[in-house]
Amino acid sequence: MTTSAQSKKITWNLDTTHSEIGFKVKHMMISNVSGYFEKFSIKVASEGLDFTTANIEFLAETASINSNNDQRDGHLKSADFFDSENFPFLKFESNKLEYIAENNYRLHGILTIKEISKPVIMNVEFGGTGKDPWGNERAGFNLNGKINRSEWNLTWNAGLEAGGVLVSDEVKIFAEIELIKSEN
Repeated sequence: MTTSAQSKKITWNLDTTHSEIGFKVKHMMISNVSGYFEKFSIKVASEGLDFTTANIEFLAETASINSNNDQRDGHLKSADFFDSENFPFLKFESNKLEYIAENNYRLHGILTIKEISKPVIMNVEFGGTGKDPWGNERAGFNLNGKINRSEWNLTWNAGLEAGGVLVSDEVKIFAEIELIKSEN
């Protein structure tokens, strides 16, 4: 992930056709419901190919949430959850990418949802870099982590007759990210 020969600031652009950001949340304490954001952007600037120096900013349009159910998506966009009308974006800004071992890292940063900002840590697997058939330098990453949605005032829920709740507080987050080195 590091190359000492290069120290020039490099900008990386998101390849939207080879990237995704999604989530899973426990439903009725027995199964998972998955969803994703259709519209998101990532800005990455690194010193050379050393991504541990990178500044990373992620934005997702909350109204682009898709869980493959129109009624549920409408509820997720409502004031009970993301309140997309008043809070159109969620944002993540990195403050450290920590090397663990081999291609494994921890990404530390601040996640802001509904103007509430809290620290989060994501596990990152660096897939490497390489040139595509058109000569573009690319980098690939797999991310995963989890948050407790109530910390961002995403607290709507319903009790179940047999005990427990309809929607768990824990949300698992996953992402596949492919970046293209900018020719600036």
